[in-house]
Amino acid sequence: MVAPREAVERAEFLRGEIERHNHAYYDLDAPTIPDAEYDKLFRELQGLEAAHPELLTADSPTLRVGGKALAAFAPVRHVVPMLSIRTETETGPAGAEAFDARVRKALALPESAPPVEYAAELKFDGLAINLRYKNGLLVQAATRGDGETGEDVTQNIRTIQRIPLRLRGSAPAILEVRGEVFMSRPDFERYNERQRKLGKPTLVNPRNGAAGSVRQLDPKVAAERPLSFYAYGLGETEGWSVPATHNGVLDALTNLELPVCEHRIVAYGASELIAFHSAILARRDSLPFDIDGVVYKVNSLALQAELGFVSREPRWAVAHKYPPQEAMTTVEAIEVQVGRTGAITPVARLAPVFVGGVTVTNATLHNEDEVRRKDVRLGDTVIVRRAGDVIPEVVSVLSEQRPIMAPEFVMPRICPVCGSAIERPEDEAIARCTGGLYCPAQRKQALLHFAGRRAMDIEGLGEKLVDQLVDGGLVKTTADLYRLDFERLAALDRMGEKSAKNLLDAIERSKTPTLPRFVFALGIRNVGETTAKDLARHFGSLKALMAAARDEARLQQVPDVGPVVAASIAHFFAEPHNIEVIDGLLEEKVSPGNTPMAPLAADSAIAGKTFVLTGTLPTLSREEAKALIEAKGGKVAGSVSKKTHFVVAGAEAGSKLDKARELGVEILDESKLKELLQA
Repeated sequence: MVAPREAVERAEFLRGEIERHNHAYYDLDAPTIPDAEYDKLFRELQGLEAAHPELLTADSPTLRVGGKALAAFAPVRHVVPMLSIRTETETGPAGAEAFDARVRKALALPESAPPVEYAAELKFDGLAINLRYKNGLLVQAATRGDGETGEDVTQNIRTIQRIPLRLRGSAPAILEVRGEVFMSRPDFERYNERQRKLGKPTLVNPRNGAAGSVRQLDPKVAAERPLSFYAYGLGETEGWSVPATHNGVLDALTNLELPVCEHRIVAYGASELIAFHSAILARRDSLPFDIDGVVYKVNSLALQAELGFVSREPRWAVAHKYPPQEAMTTVEAIEVQVGRTGAITPVARLAPVFVGGVTVTNATLHNEDEVRRKDVRLGDTVIVRRAGDVIPEVVSVLSEQRPIMAPEFVMPRICPVCGSAIERPEDEAIARCTGGLYCPAQRKQALLHFAGRRAMDIEGLGEKLVDQLVDGGLVKTTADLYRLDFERLAALDRMGEKSAKNLLDAIERSKTPTLPRFVFALGIRNVGETTAKDLARHFGSLKALMAAARDEARLQQVPDVGPVVAASIAHFFAEPHNIEVIDGLLEEKVSPGNTPMAPLAADSAIAGKTFVLTGTLPTLSREEAKALIEAKGGKVAGSVSKKTHFVVAGAEAGSKLDKARELGVEILDESKLKELLQA
């Protein structure tokens, strides 16, 4: 029988599309469509091949699990094939009912027979791995590959802390453990945030983060990625009394101290499977990792053997999916939001789309470089992802559906909240509003920093009180703190007369800060406590510093103030809104004291030199030693580098001392430090 021409052409097209998406997902770690769209293509091809068996070709993607081994990895032949399980795409109760009905029919159970006993567990969204233990020692780890042959990724798997290198207790001669490598959502977010700060590429989503990490040729890269693992089954075993049930297998793996997910039950019949599916769905967003469904397995291993397999799938197991957490929509606008620290974040305004259980209309684009890398433009069709409480984000763009002349995103130069200039240093990924003291979006963060113990030291001005002051309209800038009156303060929630008086006393005491504290309190980007002290010593007064801020070259005459720090200082004092706030503080009698000018380097053996303190000194505390060094014009750093001049080492000095010896940095004890201070 010859299939219709339309069916032949459609099957050929589907095979090509599925293989293209497989290559993008498994080999390039760059998915091109959401999982739900991929599943539609796959099911359509399965339907065509079922209706016209002559269309089934030897290279059809329906005959394999996916992702062939890369040439760069050694191939591993699985003794027991790693086959996939059938997906029940009906996301409601009917999915569990259909599976239970198929099992009962295959076992020829009458209606009067008791419910079938099942093991129900989570369907993790990561990368399947086979761990081979020999006499309890991990000797090999391999990916699923095409189900028959995978890739040897042992070096990378060994970097995952949750995977034991040696099993505990009495281990069998051979034990192959199968499970999922994944990346938790908190770990994923922390990793991406670190990458953004470093201006490096971020991961698309946790699933691809896990897959891409395991399949890195350099194990050092995998070691940097925060990966986790859960075991869920067996491969080859030798010299081991295998438990009679799947649930018993998982219990036995737990006893060997292999990580097994706690979210699993033994269920009886379809009704209990449905209850499990519903309960996990309700908890899905609160789980620290992504799942795309649950898995049901006939619990008895003897019954599993009786049921056997059909095509590439076991009859005794099924994956019951949940609604997808990725979907396609269009970009209606690209705007920017201003964060608490002034960070400017591009945000895509989307045509409403239901994804991850909610309707999404906005998605973060993180920063200007991310917008450029993903090439997101107005009118684009995009894949948006929402998982749990993570802010929805644009994963990728379907560029082939882009409208003609779609405009590229342009980062605004003016803050949309306060009108101050937006700046982005050359070596940073984040653009920021320069109106730190003035910008309403940064108001709370600026106040908390200003009042901090190491800045103006206003005791009692914490986060909750700042929220009340700002939200109630009592404080708009730091100068407004010095205009607060007793009656309005005492009337605030949970404040009272005593607390109000204590706060006003603390505010009054803060009116005479040292110049370094005042400069640090201003919250100038890249100006920490040490740099504030350097600036104060070099210029001696706030007036002189503000005058010097017009000339970046003059600022760079200060020890350890380079082009980046100088630019931050210049931009801060060039913003009229910041000057308005400083003038307001001075009008309220806030008077930073002058600082003696720093001696010339020739006048001191320490001036201009960088010290690192490590260990416990005999008579000086670390703070005392730091103060003595800084009083002589020196600088105390936290880590040893080629720029370090001296390392002062006391008892129980650690890695800093080793680093100093490695770099040839001069090492001093306390007595030699005191000699240098007197020189």
